[in-house]
Amino acid sequence: MAKEKKQPRPKAETPKGFRDYFGADVTERAEMLSKIAGVYHRYGFEALESSAVETVEALGKFLPDVDRPNEGVFAWQEGDPEGKADWLALRYDLTAPLARVYAQHRNDLPTPYRRYAMGPVWRNEKPGPGRFRQFYQCDADTVGAPSVAADAEICAMLCDALEEVGIARGDYVVRVNNRKVLEGVLETMGVEDDATRDAVLRTIDKFDKVGEAGVRELLGKGRLDASGAYIDGVGLGDDQAEPVIAFLTSKGEDADTTLANLQSAVGDSLKGADGIAELRQIAGLLAAQGYGPDRIVIDPSVVRGLGYYTGPVFEAELTFEIKDEKGRPRQFGSVAGGGRYDDLVKRFTGQAVPATGVSIGVDRLLAALRETGKSGDSAKGPVVVTVMDRDRMADYQSMVAELRQAGIRAEVYLGNPKNFGNQLKYADRRQAPAAIIAGSDEFDKGIVQIKDLILGAEIAADATLEEWKERPSQFEAPRDDMVARVKEIVDRYS
Repeated sequence: MAKEKKQPRPKAETPKGFRDYFGADVTERAEMLSKIAGVYHRYGFEALESSAVETVEALGKFLPDVDRPNEGVFAWQEGDPEGKADWLALRYDLTAPLARVYAQHRNDLPTPYRRYAMGPVWRNEKPGPGRFRQFYQCDADTVGAPSVAADAEICAMLCDALEEVGIARGDYVVRVNNRKVLEGVLETMGVEDDATRDAVLRTIDKFDKVGEAGVRELLGKGRLDASGAYIDGVGLGDDQAEPVIAFLTSKGEDADTTLANLQSAVGDSLKGADGIAELRQIAGLLAAQGYGPDRIVIDPSVVRGLGYYTGPVFEAELTFEIKDEKGRPRQFGSVAGGGRYDDLVKRFTGQAVPATGVSIGVDRLLAALRETGKSGDSAKGPVVVTVMDRDRMADYQSMVAELRQAGIRAEVYLGNPKNFGNQLKYADRRQAPAAIIAGSDEFDKGIVQIKDLILGAEIAADATLEEWKERPSQFEAPRDDMVARVKEIVDRYS
């Protein structure tokens, strides 16, 4: 009889483009999202948790290629592949599900409908450094409000959310523009065909990287990039390109100057004039609430979503410097963006429904908080009750129950208690602030030993042998005072 072939063991590895999140990461994210949710709730927004799976038809134009519905998303067919089979997909973002939810339940929802949503989204795209196929988004949107007061409110709420999680005023700016102004510039240029239009928009989007001179070259014949490769230009003449340059360089010292410069850039375009009027109204509404240019500015360089946004657009940028992987200083950059999109729900209902919203990049904002020292070091593990006598487990469980009832995170060591040193190593790996030690002598005397593990680590780092032997980080306490003494330690490091 042939010997049965042994099945290979599966590899214990994360799929490409995905990652695992452990205790501190999950806790920090949950705390940050809780603070943001508190701001959204204060503004009157309601939570929505929609399905992680949508039909590909509902996701619609947000797929990279609607002719290949499994491109860009994780999609599969449900039903008989030979007969009628629906394509389903993991949600690509949180906005497309909102459009479906509103269209489906609009008769039961208030108008305007103000909702916020937080959760993972999935994109079947090539992963790279810091770019994963599953990541968190944190959105807030108002559906059914045509007034730009809704856009101004989103900008104000974004400022409050950033400050609530610990981004100091002066370390961020929310930049606001309007797609109608850009459309007015294109009208003034006389650009009509879609190919040229898209090329101009892509060039405008490179302004931050290549500057005014680079944009001029790319709108004209082309330019050499940093690698020496030649990039073909759009092929516009200098006169035709001038409105774009005027648009991109129109930011002045204050909102009035910027708006006046924009008016010159759009010329006689009615759509452009409408966009400028909306920006002026937004600036006035924000000023009335106390949100001045120290937090929110009108900035024509903000260009988002080439075929998506229909009116005001905004972006939150962190302005403090960090070091890149080569040690060079650079600004942290954008952590949130959004704008008005009035055509999204229309796909389902056939009727235009105004909408505006913002999405915060959760991982980027967490990284920013770590850079500023607002997150990353504060997560502490549980107090560990060590086991000196395995026959006294009931007593140890009684101790940990008292700590928990007092609101202190705590656990009993449940590994092999034979080696006490391993118990303390375990407590260190758990980032425990303190350990409780009690053997037969302590139980007989009605006391416990309490070890301040954080102070102990600090002393061990630079103490003399004599100082270390004095062990000031470990002290004796009456059993009845255990909870109070441990709470002092926990509060000290919280």
